[in-house]
Amino acid sequence: MNTPDRADVIENFLKEVRVIHQRGVDRAALKQIVVLLEALAERRDLFNFEAFPAPVPGQGSTAFRYRLNDDGDTPTLYLNSLLPGKSTLPHNHETWAIISAIEGQEINYVYQRDDEGREPGYTTLHLEKEVIVQPGTSIAFLGDDLHGIRVAGEQPTLHFHLYGLPLESLNGRYGVDADGRILNYNASQMAPSIKAYAH
Repeated sequence: MNTPDRADVIENFLKEVRVIHQRGVDRAALKQIVVLLEALAERRDLFNFEAFPAPVPGQGSTAFRYRLNDDGDTPTLYLNSLLPGKSTLPHNHETWAIISAIEGQEINYVYQRDDEGREPGYTTLHLEKEVIVQPGTSIAFLGDDLHGIRVAGEQPTLHFHLYGLPLESLNGRYGVDADGRILNYNASQMAPSIKAYAH
Protein backbone atom coordinates (compact mmCIF):
# COMPACT_ATOMS: atom_id res chain seq x y z
CA MET A 1 0.00 0.00 0.00
CA ASN A 2 2.94 2.34 0.57
CA THR A 3 4.33 3.88 -2.59
CA PRO A 4 8.10 4.55 -2.60
CA ASP A 5 7.42 8.28 -2.16
CA ARG A 6 5.10 7.66 0.77
CA ALA A 7 7.49 5.19 2.40
CA ASP A 8 10.37 7.68 2.08
CA VAL A 9 8.32 10.53 3.52
CA ILE A 10 7.26 8.35 6.46
CA GLU A 11 10.82 7.18 7.11
CA ASN A 12 12.24 10.72 6.97
CA PHE A 13 9.53 11.89 9.37
CA LEU A 14 10.24 9.03 11.78
CA LYS A 15 13.99 9.73 11.71
CA GLU A 16 13.29 13.23 13.02
CA VAL A 17 10.88 11.90 15.65
CA ARG A 18 13.40 9.29 16.85
CA VAL A 19 15.98 11.99 17.55
CA ILE A 20 13.55 13.70 19.93
CA HIS A 21 12.27 10.40 21.34
CA GLN A 22 15.77 9.22 22.24
CA ARG A 23 16.38 12.36 24.31
CA GLY A 24 13.25 11.64 26.34
CA VAL A 25 9.76 12.99 25.74
CA ASP A 26 8.17 15.58 28.01
CA ARG A 27 5.46 18.13 27.17
CA ALA A 28 7.98 20.45 25.51
CA ALA A 29 9.22 17.60 23.30
CA LEU A 30 5.61 16.73 22.41
CA LYS A 31 5.18 20.25 21.04
CA GLN A 32 8.20 19.74 18.78
CA ILE A 33 6.78 16.45 17.49
CA VAL A 34 3.34 18.02 16.92
CA VAL A 35 4.94 20.50 14.48
CA LEU A 36 6.45 17.59 12.53
CA LEU A 37 3.22 15.58 12.50
CA GLU A 38 1.09 18.54 11.41
CA ALA A 39 3.48 19.10 8.49
CA LEU A 40 3.05 15.43 7.53
CA ALA A 41 -0.74 15.82 7.72
CA GLU A 42 -0.52 18.50 5.03
CA ARG A 43 0.73 15.90 2.54
CA ARG A 44 -2.75 15.11 1.25
CA ASP A 45 -1.20 13.90 -2.00
CA LEU A 46 0.12 10.89 -0.05
CA PHE A 47 -2.36 10.56 2.81
CA ASN A 48 -5.99 10.62 1.67
CA PHE A 49 -9.12 8.48 1.53
CA GLU A 50 -8.17 7.13 -1.89
CA ALA A 51 -5.03 5.54 -0.47
CA PHE A 52 -6.49 4.80 2.98
CA PRO A 53 -10.23 4.15 2.61
CA ALA A 54 -12.68 4.86 5.39
CA PRO A 55 -14.94 2.09 6.69
CA VAL A 56 -18.20 1.72 4.75
CA PRO A 57 -21.23 2.53 6.91
CA GLY A 58 -23.36 -0.51 7.61
CA GLN A 59 -20.66 -3.04 6.70
CA GLY A 60 -19.51 -3.93 10.22
CA SER A 61 -16.43 -1.97 11.16
CA THR A 62 -16.71 1.66 12.26
CA ALA A 63 -12.93 2.17 12.52
CA PHE A 64 -9.86 1.30 10.46
CA ARG A 65 -6.34 1.67 11.88
CA TYR A 66 -3.57 1.51 9.28
CA ARG A 67 -0.13 0.81 10.73
CA LEU A 68 2.45 2.70 8.65
CA ASN A 69 5.76 1.33 10.01
CA ASP A 70 7.22 -1.62 11.90
CA ASP A 71 10.59 -0.79 13.41
CA GLY A 72 10.34 -2.79 16.63
CA ASP A 73 9.88 -0.93 19.91
CA THR A 74 10.19 2.57 18.53
CA PRO A 75 7.80 5.41 17.63
CA THR A 76 4.98 3.97 15.54
CA LEU A 77 2.74 5.86 13.13
CA TYR A 78 -0.84 4.92 12.39
CA LEU A 79 -3.52 6.43 10.19
CA ASN A 80 -7.00 6.08 11.69
CA SER A 81 -10.31 6.47 9.90
CA LEU A 82 -13.40 6.55 12.09
CA LEU A 83 -17.03 6.91 11.08
CA PRO A 84 -19.24 9.68 12.52
CA GLY A 85 -20.62 8.69 15.90
CA LYS A 86 -17.70 6.38 16.75
CA SER A 87 -16.56 6.80 20.36
CA THR A 88 -14.20 5.18 22.84
CA LEU A 89 -14.04 4.63 26.57
CA PRO A 90 -11.71 6.94 28.47
CA HIS A 91 -8.24 5.36 28.33
CA ASN A 92 -4.52 5.99 28.75
CA HIS A 93 -1.78 5.14 26.25
CA GLU A 94 1.08 3.94 28.48
CA THR A 95 3.43 5.90 26.19
CA TRP A 96 3.35 9.39 24.68
CA ALA A 97 0.82 9.94 21.92
CA ILE A 98 -0.13 12.63 19.40
CA ILE A 99 -3.19 12.90 17.17
CA SER A 100 -3.14 15.21 14.11
CA ALA A 101 -5.92 15.54 11.57
CA ILE A 102 -5.90 15.26 7.80
CA GLU A 103 -9.69 15.18 7.41
CA GLY A 104 -12.65 15.33 9.80
CA GLN A 105 -13.31 16.23 13.42
CA GLU A 106 -12.75 14.16 16.54
CA ILE A 107 -13.82 15.47 19.94
CA ASN A 108 -11.27 14.56 22.61
CA TYR A 109 -12.47 14.47 26.21
CA VAL A 110 -9.47 14.84 28.53
CA TYR A 111 -9.94 13.48 32.05
CA GLN A 112 -8.30 13.61 35.46
CA ARG A 113 -8.42 10.49 37.61
CA ASP A 114 -9.59 10.61 41.24
CA ASP A 115 -9.32 7.32 43.15
CA GLU A 116 -10.08 8.77 46.56
CA GLY A 117 -12.77 6.72 48.29
CA ARG A 118 -13.13 4.21 45.47
CA GLU A 119 -12.58 0.49 45.87
CA PRO A 120 -9.64 -1.18 44.08
CA GLY A 121 -10.28 -1.72 40.40
CA TYR A 122 -12.51 1.34 40.15
CA THR A 123 -11.91 5.04 39.67
CA THR A 124 -13.76 8.31 39.26
CA LEU A 125 -12.97 10.59 36.35
CA HIS A 126 -13.41 14.35 36.10
CA LEU A 127 -13.63 16.01 32.70
CA GLU A 128 -10.78 18.52 32.45
CA LYS A 129 -11.30 19.87 28.93
CA GLU A 130 -12.58 19.14 25.44
CA VAL A 131 -10.42 19.58 22.35
CA ILE A 132 -11.75 19.26 18.80
CA VAL A 133 -8.97 17.67 16.76
CA GLN A 134 -9.30 18.84 13.17
CA PRO A 135 -6.87 20.03 10.50
CA GLY A 136 -4.50 22.47 12.22
CA THR A 137 -5.52 21.47 15.77
CA SER A 138 -3.70 18.49 17.28
CA ILE A 139 -3.61 16.98 20.75
CA ALA A 140 -0.71 15.38 22.63
CA PHE A 141 -0.53 13.10 25.66
CA LEU A 142 2.01 11.64 28.04
CA GLY A 143 1.58 7.99 29.01
CA ASP A 144 -0.61 8.53 32.09
CA ASP A 145 -2.93 11.09 30.50
CA LEU A 146 -6.52 9.93 29.96
CA HIS A 147 -8.86 10.72 27.11
CA GLY A 148 -11.88 9.40 25.28
CA ILE A 149 -13.05 10.40 21.83
CA ARG A 150 -16.19 10.84 19.76
CA VAL A 151 -16.31 11.59 16.04
CA ALA A 152 -18.42 14.65 15.31
CA GLY A 153 -19.80 15.96 12.04
CA GLU A 154 -20.93 14.19 8.89
CA GLN A 155 -17.70 12.83 7.47
CA PRO A 156 -15.25 10.10 8.52
CA THR A 157 -11.96 11.11 10.03
CA LEU A 158 -8.51 10.53 8.61
CA HIS A 159 -6.12 11.26 11.47
CA PHE A 160 -2.52 10.41 12.23
CA HIS A 161 -1.94 8.70 15.58
CA LEU A 162 1.72 8.63 16.59
CA TYR A 163 2.86 6.67 19.65
CA GLY A 164 6.21 6.33 21.41
CA LEU A 165 5.82 2.53 21.17
CA PRO A 166 3.62 0.29 19.02
CA LEU A 167 0.06 0.06 20.35
CA GLU A 168 0.20 -3.70 19.92
CA SER A 169 3.01 -3.91 22.52
CA LEU A 170 1.23 -1.91 25.25
CA ASN A 171 -0.35 -4.43 27.58
CA GLY A 172 -0.71 -1.97 30.48
CA ARG A 173 -3.19 0.35 28.76
CA TYR A 174 -6.43 0.63 30.68
CA GLY A 175 -9.89 1.98 30.03
CA VAL A 176 -12.62 3.12 32.40
CA ASP A 177 -16.21 2.06 31.79
CA ALA A 178 -19.31 4.09 32.65
CA ASP A 179 -19.45 2.60 36.17
CA GLY A 180 -15.82 3.50 36.89
CA ARG A 181 -14.53 -0.07 36.48
CA ILE A 182 -10.95 -0.28 35.20
CA LEU A 183 -10.35 -2.79 32.43
CA ASN A 184 -7.49 -3.81 30.13
CA TYR A 185 -7.98 -1.57 27.11
CA ASN A 186 -6.06 -3.52 24.47
CA ALA A 187 -7.62 -6.85 25.46
CA SER A 188 -11.19 -5.56 25.57
CA GLN A 189 -11.37 -2.67 23.10
CA MET A 190 -8.66 -2.79 20.44
CA ALA A 191 -9.18 -4.32 17.00
CA PRO A 192 -6.13 -5.41 14.96
CA SER A 193 -4.31 -2.85 12.84
CA ILE A 194 -4.21 -3.06 9.04
CA LYS A 195 -0.57 -3.43 7.98
CA ALA A 196 0.18 -0.72 5.43
CA TYR A 197 3.98 -0.88 5.26
CA ALA A 198 6.51 -2.77 3.18
CA HIS A 199 7.13 -6.28 4.50
